[in-house]
Amino acid sequence: MRRLTFHTAGESHGRGLTALLEGVPAGLLLTMERDVDPELARRQGGYGRGRRMQIESDRAELLSGVRLGETLGSPISMVIWNRDWENWTVAMSHTAPEEDVNPKALKPHYLPRPGHADLVGALKYDRRDVRDILERASARETAARVACGAVAKCLLREFGIEVGSHVTSIGPVAAQALDLPQDLNAAADESPVRCLDEEAAGRMMAEIDAAKERGDTLGGVFEVIATGLPVGLGSYVSWDRKLDGRLAAAVMSIQAVKGVELGFGFDQALRPGSEVHDAIVRDEEKARSGGIGRASNRAGGLEGGVTTGEPLVVRGAMKPISTLRKPLDSVDLRDGSAGDAAVERSDVCAVPAAGVVGEAMVALVLADAMLEKFGGDSVGEIRRNLDGYLDHLAERGFGTR
Repeated sequence: MRRLTFHTAGESHGRGLTALLEGVPAGLLLTMERDVDPELARRQGGYGRGRRMQIESDRAELLSGVRLGETLGSPISMVIWNRDWENWTVAMSHTAPEEDVNPKALKPHYLPRPGHADLVGALKYDRRDVRDILERASARETAARVACGAVAKCLLREFGIEVGSHVTSIGPVAAQALDLPQDLNAAADESPVRCLDEEAAGRMMAEIDAAKERGDTLGGVFEVIATGLPVGLGSYVSWDRKLDGRLAAAVMSIQAVKGVELGFGFDQALRPGSEVHDAIVRDEEKARSGGIGRASNRAGGLEGGVTTGEPLVVRGAMKPISTLRKPLDSVDLRDGSAGDAAVERSDVCAVPAAGVVGEAMVALVLADAMLEKFGGDSVGEIRRNLDGYLDHLAERGFGTR
């Protein structure tokens, strides 16, 4: 049973996006301007974004769940209004169109894009106009996810857990592995592509420019890292309680993400066990794992579906966006004739933004796991439960608190 759940609603060019987050304990200090809106702004950034991001200036409006700056323990609901709605009031109207309306004003699309949900959605839901599909399938929906994730990050921060991300590759350009700064997001956000390797970042931007010139798009890989986690989140006893599976599902659910790995991931399949597994060592500074640490972190902070106390490392591989200015072949859903796929306003590359969405999804899963392990109705109760657990680890282990 999940302790923290969220739902989103809304269409890309509809009036707005709604986020409903349930399970946040009472007593969490929360304001939209300080805790949520900066995360929404981070999602809008990144080299290679399209014109839509120049139109929107995302802000979250709080509807419920907070009083006098503190959460109440009741569901938190937020809305993010779409500024572009004013240009789509006819096309996205909730009522049937007038008889004399110009069909072009409805902005229909009948030629699905390869790689998008357009065709499968039209067949599944028995629609001809793929506008009915693409509006909800659009990655614009992730703004509502980021709003929920921002609250989850705020909750985790209360217990010394931080979640950040950076881009490790875009197209054929991969960054060099560097020591991660203490404030990962502050350093990554300084880069237009959120890459810590300045030389690689320059080449990534050149690749994005070249793809734009060709009418093409680029994907890449982002890495999400969570620090400060205690040992013991998740479980190995049932498949649906394994934290690695829950994290993989959450990150894979992000639009255009086609691969997820934890730690060294697929590279581990190419190496012998002696080069994969993390030796166990005494480390009195590892208070959150009972004074026992690892000589390395190839596992990415998880073993058997349970956190080890080491930094959690999750990567998401994002495919190139499916809207191409030089479109691929498609089939017209009205008469079956051949034609070019529809062209919607879109990005050339959204990998830097996807990393921010990845943070939100990882934070939501980790916050749920924290409530599962240390659950309480208030922040103070959870803190007492966590403190008691850490005291027990110190007593039975080799560390000090």
